[in-house]
Amino acid sequence: MALAKEVKAEIIAKYGKNAQDTGSTEVQIAILTAEIDELNEHFTTHIHDFHSKRGLMKKIGQRRSLLAYLKKEDLKRYEALIESLGLRR
Repeated sequence: MALAKEVKAEIIAKYGKNAQDTGSTEVQIAILTAEIDELNEHFTTHIHDFHSKRGLMKKIGQRRSLLAYLKKEDLKRYEALIESLGLRR
């Protein structure tokens, strides 16, 4: 499930430095989080969609590695990001 362009643009505007900043770690993590949430909603109705479940696991692993990188590089940015995204309850 791909995110709509408007949703992705809102995420980039909120977490990026400018409108063209799609490569920063915060933006990548925020986009992956939105995609993961969308896939989780998909699985509430399509329980046996195992092919998409593999994609979900890949996205979760990629987000985990990006979060580990951000935590290692800048702890304050990491803590602010997980607070704003609602991760690590």
